[in-house]
Amino acid sequence: MTKVGHIYLIDDDESMRISLSRMLRELGYLVEDYASAAVFLEKSVPVSPAVILLDMQMPDMTGLDLQEKLHKLGRKTPVIFVSGQSHPHQIVQGLKRGAVDFLFKPFNLEDLLKAVADAIDFDSRQLKRVSLDVEAKKDYESLTPREREVCGWLVKGLLNKDIAVKLGTTDATIKVHKARVMDKMHADSLQVLVKKYLESNLENHPLNN
Repeated sequence: MTKVGHIYLIDDDESMRISLSRMLRELGYLVEDYASAAVFLEKSVPVSPAVILLDMQMPDMTGLDLQEKLHKLGRKTPVIFVSGQSHPHQIVQGLKRGAVDFLFKPFNLEDLLKAVADAIDFDSRQLKRVSLDVEAKKDYESLTPREREVCGWLVKGLLNKDIAVKLGTTDATIKVHKARVMDKMHADSLQVLVKKYLESNLENHPLNN
């Protein structure tokens, strides 16, 4: 049975790569292994959910260098650093830049599997969050300019009659706009509307500028 999850293993130590790849595949993971960061950048295709098991010390490009390049490329796959020897400042830098874990060779198999499972779970949630944002923005873009105004005031907690005063119209008209907003935003309650609006940062949508 294949687990839902992809592992990119990047390590210049061939024996480590072979043994780790074999073991992870036996556990059901899809594993791609690379002898260097340069080969990974050239040949890998981003998939999700996934994790990058990354050796810190490699001759062509260090793990930190690759992490920085991935950040610039906008690749958000979580990184777990694996290292035989690392200086404290490298560990701090790696974690500051978003690495989800740091394992020292020789590591405990249980620790590795827990770190991998946590990272893949994190990436699944990250992927879900991105698709929810895309959906919320698409729904928001289907609103008319007046509906967007009404939506903004609803999120701020104003009642229909207060919004009517703000927009110089009637309570009944706002009621119609509100119903359309709720329908188009696929929100069955004001709480859901507020949550979507805030989590997807719709206040700063280009249509509002």
